[in-house]
Amino acid sequence: MSSQKNNLNRSTEIFVPVKAITNGAIILDNDEKVTGVKISPKNIFILDEDSQARIIENLRTFYNSIDYEFWIIIADRPVDITLYLSHLQLLYNDVTKPQVRKMILEDMEKGEYFINNNVVDTEYFLLFKEKNPELIQKKIRSLINNLANCEINSAQTTNEDLRVILDNFLNGGTNTEFRTVMSI
Repeated sequence: MSSQKNNLNRSTEIFVPVKAITNGAIILDNDEKVTGVKISPKNIFILDEDSQARIIENLRTFYNSIDYEFWIIIADRPVDITLYLSHLQLLYNDVTKPQVRKMILEDMEKGEYFINNNVVDTEYFLLFKEKNPELIQKKIRSLINNLANCEINSAQTTNEDLRVILDNFLNGGTNTEFRTVMSI
């Protein structure tokens, strides 16, 4: 019975094959690395129909040209606007015109609404798994260049990006400070 209780008290971290997150990659127990690019969102539906069709066709060609396993991940990240709200508060304290103070106060109320209603940014990632460091860099460069040809900006994932992805999958989007999930 005590071994069952020990199993119940172990963290999820034990069951996830993650050794570390470093240099923009998740290092797995078998020394494979999960990495990739963060894709900047782009609303193509505000473009004319020809531009939309061109981007969609370029994306279709791009995805069909990838000759290795990859994952497209969509992750929500809580919006942190506390610094912005602090700046607004300082500005509000310095301004004397009632009209300007009213506009600043309205912005501060909107910011509080965002904080109180768990507003999130949606982020997009294209990830892959690889052991060879040279192939990793080659694939990342290729992804960034090919996405640029599709008129979409991207950059290599950061450690923080990868932590957010893991938090989303392991903790239902709840950010943890201690990086583990405990079973109770």
